[in-house]
Formats: sequence, C-alpha cells, structure tokens
Amino acid sequence: MVITWDITIPKLTGDAPRRAYVYLPNRAEEEPEARYPVLYMFDGHNLFSDEEATYGKSWGLSDYLDYTDTPLIVAAVECNHSPDGGRLSEYSPFSFEDPGLGKVVGRGRQTMEWLIKSFKPDIDSRFPTLPDREHTFIGGSSMGGLMSLYAVTKYNQVFSRAAALSPSIWFATDKLDRLLRTAPLKKGTVIYMDYGSREMKFHSNMSQRFSRVVKLLLDRGVWLDARIVPWGDHCEASWEKQIPFFLSTLLYER
Repeated sequence: MVITWDITIPKLTGDAPRRAYVYLPNRAEEEPEARYPVLYMFDGHNLFSDEEATYGKSWGLSDYLDYTDTPLIVAAVECNHSPDGGRLSEYSPFSFEDPGLGKVVGRGRQTMEWLIKSFKPDIDSRFPTLPDREHTFIGGSSMGGLMSLYAVTKYNQVFSRAAALSPSIWFATDKLDRLLRTAPLKKGTVIYMDYGSREMKFHSNMSQRFSRVVKLLLDRGVWLDARIVPWGDHCEASWEKQIPFFLSTLLYER
C-alpha cells in the first residue's frame, strides 16, 4: 500500500507543494503491533507508478515489495522539477559548474537537514517504524545515489546503511573524496553501490573513478557490496532490476 500526500519544504521551495510517498507492507494492517525498518529514498515520483514517473517508467518498487512480502517501509518525496536545475541543486552536496546551467549551488545539506529534522520525525510519528539508526536506511539513483553516499557518511549517526545506484561520483571529486576519507563512521556501516556496464562510457575514466570510491570506502572499514551491473544502463528500467540485490544488502541480518 502506498500512501501519498502533499508537503512543502519552506527552506528549499517555499510554499510550493510536492508529493510525499510512504509504502507500508501488507502485513502492517494484519499485525498492528509490528514495527519495520525504514528506507528513505530520493525521486519518490519515480519509485512506484509509471503514470507519475518522469520518463513513463517507474521502479515498480511497491509491486516487488508486495510480491515478496518484504517487511520494510519506504518513505520518499518528489524531487524539485524546476527547469533551472532545481533537482541538481537539491541533490548535490557540493556546488559545481554545469555546461548548460552555469554554476549550480549545491543544497544537499539543506535537503538532508530537512529530511532528518522534519520528514523523518513525521514518518516516525505517523507510521509503525523502527526509528533507531540500525533500522534507518537511505537510497537513490544518479544524483540520488550521490546523495545516499553523502547521507550515510555525513549523517552516519542517523543512517546505518545506504544503497547508491549509479551514483554521480564523477564531479566535485576532490570534495567527495575528502568527505569519504574524513567523515566519522560507526562500525558496521553498510553500503551497496553499483554502476551499469553501459554507463562506463558516459564519463572519462569512469572505471578508475568507481574503483577509487570503492577503495576509499573499504579503507574506512565500510561493509561494501559493490557491483558492475552486466548491461546495466542509466534508467529506471535498469535500476528496477537491481531491487533484489540492494534490498538483500540493506536487510541482511535485519
């Protein structure tokens, strides 16, 4: 079951509404005393419904969770659709130069501060969550994948596990590397990270860059599940196929 409602994020987009989504496992109605881990995700409009997905194809995440009877809550929010780089700005921890947009001011920190201080408390108060760090995960793809890496390292006291699918690790590399080298991390931090084999041609030296991030995470003692997806591409249809892989990592021993 997917529940939706409109929210605002005043510090990012004022009074402009956007859609929030919460997936509840079917068993939640049958077992009202049960509590569940929560996976917070980016680009909520692309997760559940083809009709709402930006390119007409969603991840089909609720269908998979229903079919497998997975004991997990998923909470997500629609991205900023502003054509002047709203999504890039909100989903980037770092400011950068974009060839088409010019300078994009990274507002990833504001996004995460809102998610942690406003959205998460609301979810925990309204739904049957396990709110502690050990049962709080974060995930996303592309810029959302970058934000997931950022969140699980910068806010490691909140998130114990992350799924970063096709993360945008190819810009602001010095700043990202510095974060991965220096952020305080608790023992037992788990990260799933993948990249599609067909994506490797999109950016120069992408395999070396992927290897660099893998090494930084391993050097920090992260329990890492890293994959190159055979014939994987940069699209929802490809990320949908990775659902069994990243969920098994996030929920392993949980």
